[in-house]
Amino acid sequence: MANEVSTPVTENKNFIHTFVEEDMGPGGRCEGMRVHTRFPPEPNGYLHIGHCKALIIDFGTAEKFGGICNLRMDDTNPTKEDVEYVDAIQEDIKWLGFDWDDRFYYGSDYFDKTYELAEGLIQKGLAYVCELTPEQFKEYRGDTSTPARSPYRDRPIEESLDLFRRMRNGEFPEGKMTLRAKIDLESGNFNMRDPVIYRIKYAHHHRQGNKWCIYPMYDFAHPIQDALEGITHSLCSLEYEDHRPLYNWVIENTDVPSTPRQIEFARLGINYTVMSKRKLRRLVEEGFVSGWDDPRMPTLCGLRRRGYTPASIRNFCDRIGVAKAPSTVEYAFLESCLREDLNAHAPRRMAVVHPVKLTVTNYEGTEEFDIENNPVDPESGTHPVSFSKNLWIEADDFMEEPVKKYNRLYPGNEVRLKGAYIVKCTGCVKDDEGNVVEVLCEYDPETRGGNTPDGRKVRGTIHWVDANNCLDAEIRLYDNLFSDPDPDSSEKDYIDCMNPNSLEILKGCKVESALKDAVAPMSFQFLRQGYFAVDNKDSSPEHLVFNRAVALKDSFKK
Repeated sequence: MANEVSTPVTENKNFIHTFVEEDMGPGGRCEGMRVHTRFPPEPNGYLHIGHCKALIIDFGTAEKFGGICNLRMDDTNPTKEDVEYVDAIQEDIKWLGFDWDDRFYYGSDYFDKTYELAEGLIQKGLAYVCELTPEQFKEYRGDTSTPARSPYRDRPIEESLDLFRRMRNGEFPEGKMTLRAKIDLESGNFNMRDPVIYRIKYAHHHRQGNKWCIYPMYDFAHPIQDALEGITHSLCSLEYEDHRPLYNWVIENTDVPSTPRQIEFARLGINYTVMSKRKLRRLVEEGFVSGWDDPRMPTLCGLRRRGYTPASIRNFCDRIGVAKAPSTVEYAFLESCLREDLNAHAPRRMAVVHPVKLTVTNYEGTEEFDIENNPVDPESGTHPVSFSKNLWIEADDFMEEPVKKYNRLYPGNEVRLKGAYIVKCTGCVKDDEGNVVEVLCEYDPETRGGNTPDGRKVRGTIHWVDANNCLDAEIRLYDNLFSDPDPDSSEKDYIDCMNPNSLEILKGCKVESALKDAVAPMSFQFLRQGYFAVDNKDSSPEHLVFNRAVALKDSFKK
């Protein structure tokens, strides 16, 4: 049974919405226009939960104001980009419930126009070809009390234009020349100290091939791309705040058709994880995880495989809010959002992960019981579960010598079998090594459905499956990939912070036969165990695999 109903996404107003309302309102800079945003991921890896916050802000802001949002692959850098990542990014965004219709672009689509605008800056005397080596560039950059300098700043316009065209024609080696914007060598903002806007790079581009050997820097290309697409609000993370004056300078000094407004917000930080693409790539390439979609990864494909729902992630991003100040969110809060969604919508089933036999010695025959699909949703109905004298129960639901306050099976004690009968434990059978291999009990036929007509108190209720009508399954129990709450700290090697117990694989588990048709992305609550999703990669009708998406309660030990 698929989880087709989504938890309503909570909506909160934030400072970005306030700015947009001001811009779109009477007398605003965008009065009479349609809100137009963009999400510009770099296709050199898979999207993770941090990107998710950004894309929800981009697409969600447009959605809130009845506007539109472009999807633009930031392939300005010719290296490390791959169509695999392009396809995965699109899949993840659609999975979250957003779409871009026909507004799908590549940054490299604008290379010709970007080059033309760079020549325009040279002709206006606002850019020049500089021949400082990388070492000299650092040496001449200056400090807070010393301005930067370049002996090429006053190079004649015609000479810079000629050299720039020759750079494009491949006449110079990498590092020999750059094109720099002519802004302010004394600026307190180092991004404005005549920044490089083009560099020579001999690299094959995944879409442009070998057409170009010079490539624009992101700070130059990005505002141009925004303006050419008619973006009204360029929403980006906080590290670009100091780059905003350069963004505005490019818009003001190039012949572009519109004037976007850049607004910055704080990135998402979550404890017990890392969200650097470089670090995540190392985990994949060196085999610390099974791939980008490993359910322990913070990637959207990993979270999806683990059992996270679009509604849970969107609610998480909305509830943590949009702020200017960086902060770290508890991973447990992300789990709480998932638990809330699955509690409302996930069907209930019974699964025994550490099985031991339970024999009802005074019962003969078979029958069926109707078990509710979801007590939170009465309209979800019930499903039949078969019952016989041969059952499977959890091994820890029996103790021959019970500890204090133990209310499950032990000799002489009664428990309810969920939805079936009350049974009394009469003993157990052990193997030659003293291990319990079978628990014995007798049922009370007057207690069908777990009722107690005589009013006696039965404290324990346990789940079970019919040994004569059940399925084998593999169950994977996931925990945090890192045992350190701050593995991303510069003082640590995050590999040393990995949790050696982040995955436990249980084979030979027993699940009720109603799960025979379970396929991804179905999710279920296994009674008393947690919420589990069908693995979208390894599970099949012949070999069912369930991933624990989240425990019933927050049990992670801080």
